[in-house]
Amino acid sequence: MGFYLGTGESPFLTECNNALRSMHLRMARTMEPVAKKIFKGVLVVELLGVFGAYFLFNKMNASQDFRQTMSKKFPFILEVYYKSIEQSGMYGVREHDQEKWLGRLGGSVVKRLPLAQVMIPGS
Repeated sequence: MGFYLGTGESPFLTECNNALRSMHLRMARTMEPVAKKIFKGVLVVELLGVFGAYFLFNKMNASQDFRQTMSKKFPFILEVYYKSIEQSGMYGVREHDQEKWLGRLGGSVVKRLPLAQVMIPGS
């Protein structure tokens, strides 16, 4: 480094700025792959969540026994299922499930009489 007698930026400051710029560019280049990996990881987790929710909804939609299992182990998930199908306009699934589950005694289903055979008092 020599003697400086000029106007403007000193050679030392110029060298420091150049060093900082090149360090910043190197850091930016090394951060790009990390950011891409994080983005891909988040994307994969979200896709797994969407497919998992789709699989779980279809399984609950197809099997009343699976819904009963869900009511014992994860009642909050079953509640989300019921609310989503009610929101879409399908009513009565919750009531139908509860009727069947309350009608079970010791694993056997109680036989119900058809409505026409039920005696209504006062008629």
